[in-house]
Amino acid sequence: MATNKNDVFSIISKFKKSQLLFPIAALVLMLIVNVIITPDFLKISINNGVLYGFVIDVLNRSCELIILAVGMTLVVASSRGTDISVGAVMAVSGAIIVRLLGSSYDGYATPLFLAICCGIIGGVLCGAFNGLLVARFNIQPMVATLILYTAGRGIAQLISSTETATGVILYVRMESFKWIGGFLPHVVVPTPIFIVILFVLLTQLVLKKTAFSTYIQTVGINPKAGRLVGINSVLVMFSCYLFCGFASGVAGLIASSRIYSSDANNIGLNLEMDAILAVALGGNSLGGGKFNLAGSIIGAITIQCLTTSLYAIGVSADQLPVYKAVVVILIVLLQSPTFKRWRAEMKLRKQTANAVMGGVK
Repeated sequence: MATNKNDVFSIISKFKKSQLLFPIAALVLMLIVNVIITPDFLKISINNGVLYGFVIDVLNRSCELIILAVGMTLVVASSRGTDISVGAVMAVSGAIIVRLLGSSYDGYATPLFLAICCGIIGGVLCGAFNGLLVARFNIQPMVATLILYTAGRGIAQLISSTETATGVILYVRMESFKWIGGFLPHVVVPTPIFIVILFVLLTQLVLKKTAFSTYIQTVGINPKAGRLVGINSVLVMFSCYLFCGFASGVAGLIASSRIYSSDANNIGLNLEMDAILAVALGGNSLGGGKFNLAGSIIGAITIQCLTTSLYAIGVSADQLPVYKAVVVILIVLLQSPTFKRWRAEMKLRKQTANAVMGGVK
């Protein structure tokens, strides 16, 4: 029994020191809040042949954010900066796909697989542009990605233009395109969940089976030291932005399929802030270096839970960024060197006080 208790205490001690403690605690807190606000929040049922419930909706709606958060995690870890263009790149990718597919009821103007590949390649090219500015020309990440953040939606509108108007919303009439952002025939689980699982597994496989994860963390901590040990810091950072563009392309595919159209003004709107928040909420430092994909994924789901709870209490979509900005500020403050130093000092004082009290006894 003593051995079992020691094992339990050892597990608890390790968990307290784990990077996932904070994101899991935040997720549990948000689940409790949602259950209080909506008593049947955890109820899952099958309606019309598909899974139905708030939990399924949260997981389904967080898919694009999870994909963006994974890409953002690598960007933050390697370049010690954020990519604020991911939402606009989603719009560009979605516009390319919808434009190529056409709006006919009889068939696609371009084969579906080819159109999807072109849209994702468009996202990759946007990532390459950002990576070139950051990695090669040493422009601050936020400044470099501000270019596509500003111009990306304009590019998407130009892609969606017709002979008579610019920036119109193009629609895809074929049912099979809607399956990507909805449900496959006779499958009860939303298709985006399968896409996210595959995306995360492939990303994790590459990071675990190669030294790329170590390269990213080394470059993020000290790029000069990385160069001294033979790591091509420029290539590592460029690859991370390339991957982030790929992630934005996949997220743009799902988003455009959900609404079976190319809405350049709304696809991916404000998701860049949510992706950054997911990375921070996942316990990852915005100063680069070590990272944890699991934390970012949990952070993305937590944010969707937060969004659901805010909608439930009557907060409008226009007000959501204000509440999320408050959360970002709190997380940044908790991660600041000053707060960490203050917490370390308080811990030392407590240990000293305990030692003195023990000596008195």
